[in-house]
Amino acid sequence: MTPLSSSFEQYGNWRDSLATEIMQLRQWLEQAQILDADAARRIDVALERLAQDKLVIAFVAEFSRGKSELINAIFFADYGKRILPSSAGRTTMCPTELLYDETLPPCIRALPIETRGRHGSTTDFKRLGAEWQVFPLDTQSADGMLEAFKIVAETCRVPIAEAKSYGLYDADDPDQAVAVDKSGRIEISKWRHAVINFPHPLLKHGLVILDTPGLNAIGTEPELTLSLLPNAHAVLFVLAADTGVTKSDLDVWRHVVGDAGHRNHIAVLNKIDGLWDALKTPGELERELRRQVATVAATLDLDPMRVFPVSAQKGLVAKVQRDETLLQASRLPLLEEALIELLVPAKQKIVRDQTVAGVERVAGELRQTLNARERNVIEQLYELRSLQGKNHSSIERMTQRALSEQREFEEIVRRIVAARLVLSKLSEQLLSGMRVSALRDQVVATRDRMKKSKLSPQLSVAVKDYFAMLRDMFRTANARTLEIEQMILGVQRRFAEDLGWSLSPPMSFSLDTYIADLERAEHAYKSQFGVLAVLTTEKWRLMERFFDTVVSKSRDVFAAGERDTEAWVKSLLPPIETQVREQRSQLKKRAESASKIRDAQGSLDERIAELEEALEDAQSKLAVLKRLTDRIHQAGARAQVEENFDEEALAA
Repeated sequence: MTPLSSSFEQYGNWRDSLATEIMQLRQWLEQAQILDADAARRIDVALERLAQDKLVIAFVAEFSRGKSELINAIFFADYGKRILPSSAGRTTMCPTELLYDETLPPCIRALPIETRGRHGSTTDFKRLGAEWQVFPLDTQSADGMLEAFKIVAETCRVPIAEAKSYGLYDADDPDQAVAVDKSGRIEISKWRHAVINFPHPLLKHGLVILDTPGLNAIGTEPELTLSLLPNAHAVLFVLAADTGVTKSDLDVWRHVVGDAGHRNHIAVLNKIDGLWDALKTPGELERELRRQVATVAATLDLDPMRVFPVSAQKGLVAKVQRDETLLQASRLPLLEEALIELLVPAKQKIVRDQTVAGVERVAGELRQTLNARERNVIEQLYELRSLQGKNHSSIERMTQRALSEQREFEEIVRRIVAARLVLSKLSEQLLSGMRVSALRDQVVATRDRMKKSKLSPQLSVAVKDYFAMLRDMFRTANARTLEIEQMILGVQRRFAEDLGWSLSPPMSFSLDTYIADLERAEHAYKSQFGVLAVLTTEKWRLMERFFDTVVSKSRDVFAAGERDTEAWVKSLLPPIETQVREQRSQLKKRAESASKIRDAQGSLDERIAELEEALEDAQSKLAVLKRLTDRIHQAGARAQVEENFDEEALAA
């Protein structure tokens, strides 16, 4: 197993072990009967995040740069032969995702190119499912898989008018004009998008490989620019060592990177074996490679440490033949080490911070509840022990005091009802501007403006105003979340003043992430069409299709924003309400026990024994809660842990 494969496998094992520890905490909380609905929901969100966690690596290049061979060399050499087709010319004609979904059998799902003639992004068609053609995949046969994978390279010849309707032919492009045959037809991809469901060990651990077919697909399939590539955790930009950065390569780089920065981008200078020359010394070859790396880094404005010269073909051969000398000469291990360093620690930190922080907040709130229970029991024990040997009047005074405190508490907690009403009103104002229905109104208005300004510069103004309106909607929502947060802090302060409670401040929440998503979509749109002064009919169709994808992306952003905002709002009052329930329960028990002692229905010693047992129970629960949360922190801090179910904690 290569270091890269081992690292990804360790990451998957680490994530699984963290999920095991969190599930163990959930089960214990449920058995201990201290898991309320809100806490259960938040723990389930953390578990779902771990279950659906993916590590996405995108490979981007113009054709004939050896991209498919590089994927074979890095990930599939263990099969002893090529899995992805790799030969001269185009071997990937449509964007292709390699992943594993255990709910589906091994297969290749391909979306027909004809769907480009209808409204809807690739994501929209993924939701529907019916349009996809499914081809079974025999994972027991490497030759069978190689043959099946050739599906992604299938093409068809269509009339120019049909290619235009799909946005795949531009009369102003001389290269496309030359490709038209005598019958007036042009070759295009048979498929719009392909998803390969493949039970490879790395894919089972959540790795997703995105293979893109070059500039033409990036320009005509907007979802690549808007979603798939920006969401990738690493983008490998593959070049040919013998040509360096060509004009088309530079166009691809600019379309992929834009203004997003190069934080997760690596340039791969492939096919260095073409530079190997028996008449040159190793030193001369090394200096030539360094010049190539420096030139590529300067052209792409990239740190030279992010440019890796390799020979994917020699690396694949070396792995299959177990030739360590050839493998080192291919320089593939250096690229794999860089991928490990770029991907795993950063991704692990993000997952750990998000997941552990969320679970720790739940545990902290439950710890506060148990601490309050412990304090109340200790106070009651002190009070009852002080009555031992006292007369009936002393017991009567304690009873009246307990009943009075119970009534006073109920008066104080009435404000919870008022807070709930205020929160309901504020949250409705907040969510009303974030619902998909509110977005729909903006989409309809913008489409109407686009149609009226078709083939005129005013079209870009309509789209610009669309994005500005969406940003304003989210910024307004941001201001309202701050208002809600301040209201909850005020409620907590009043409870602290009246009852001496210590509550954790509400979790801060911001919609800035979603605003950034919208800004990335706007940048992608501008990079495609911002400089156009005159629009042809073909460019109008492409722009219209791009806007369809923008709408789909906007819908996803709004849906995610609404979902997360609603979850945040729902999490604000439960910690206070849990404390109220706990305090009410303890006051009720205190008043009842005092009344029973006064009325000679129960002995003082019996009640003291009950409270001592309750104190022991609360302290035991606090100890187990600490042990389980410590285990979660330890699991989060480890790169790999063995699954170990704490039966003792569950028994406790």
